[in-house]
Amino acid sequence: MQAVVNVALVGYGLAGQSFHAPIITAVPGLHLKTVVQRHGAQSKERYPWVNVAKSVDEVLADPDIQLVVVATPNPTHYELARQVLEAGKHVVVDKPFTPSAQEAANLIGLAQKKQRVLSVFQNRRWDGDFLTVKRVVESGTLGTLVEYESHYDRYVNYLRPNTWKEEENPGAGILYDLGAHLIDQVLVLFGLPQSVRADLRRQRPQSRIDDSFEVVLQYETGLKAILKGSMLVREIGPHYVLHGQEGSFVKYGLDPQEACLKAGRSPGGDPLWGVDLPDQWGILNTQLSGLHFRGQVETIPGDYRAYYQNIYETITQGKELAVKPEEGYQTIRVIERAFESHRAGKTLTFLVGN
Repeated sequence: MQAVVNVALVGYGLAGQSFHAPIITAVPGLHLKTVVQRHGAQSKERYPWVNVAKSVDEVLADPDIQLVVVATPNPTHYELARQVLEAGKHVVVDKPFTPSAQEAANLIGLAQKKQRVLSVFQNRRWDGDFLTVKRVVESGTLGTLVEYESHYDRYVNYLRPNTWKEEENPGAGILYDLGAHLIDQVLVLFGLPQSVRADLRRQRPQSRIDDSFEVVLQYETGLKAILKGSMLVREIGPHYVLHGQEGSFVKYGLDPQEACLKAGRSPGGDPLWGVDLPDQWGILNTQLSGLHFRGQVETIPGDYRAYYQNIYETITQGKELAVKPEEGYQTIRVIERAFESHRAGKTLTFLVGN
């Protein structure tokens, strides 16, 4: 009989409702037992078997719950994750890990002391377009890479009402929100950079958060990684642009999973889950066996279930974590260095050993 891991989801806002709950419930062996909602009980409408709790204390006192998912506003991540670990339970923290690298380091130390699983929900590693970019890079088809550029743009030309995301709090702003995905991806591909340069801006009138960023990471190999995001991009350009000595790869469009999840669809039993439309496939222009090739590359299907499948197997079988907390720590370090670079107005060395 398959082992069951009882899960509690803390927070049922956008992250909890559209990402964590439908993915958790689509992974065999994970049982969504409790959802913490301070107001209302919307989770029970979609998942009638769940217990709706009003505080995290109820979750921490439940001996049957083994895994707690923290999907609350960014400033609360550290304290909630700390409480969960102190209670002896495994924890998944929605990205960004914590507002500061020191807080991330504290949680890593505590998880090691308690011998519990700690991971950051970097689901964008299982975007189909990123999986495809990763395969292109690993194949060497482009030769030595000289430039990598990725964008995460939106068009929201107003201040969204009644949301913590528009408040000037620790961990606020588009670099923590969307930039955390792009930084995590580039660290997966190329490791830690040699230097960081950043430009952060508040472009919408009366905005209290940074709503535009450009972060440039320089590597010893000569590779330049350009990461950009903005809330004032109405005409969306390429999502990825890679240039190497042998060719280029350009990919438009975002992975379809987010739109499907927000529409209320679930990955369970959908054979077309995460499948990209042909008109969104990337263009590869390179040399193949001495021949010039230019054509489409079919996007590898994405599947966010892989993240929680790995969490389940790590807890029940001792498998290696796919997203290690140390990686989340390094992502926050890059974000902090980006803010320092912006304030100083210059390129700063990234100290790998810290």
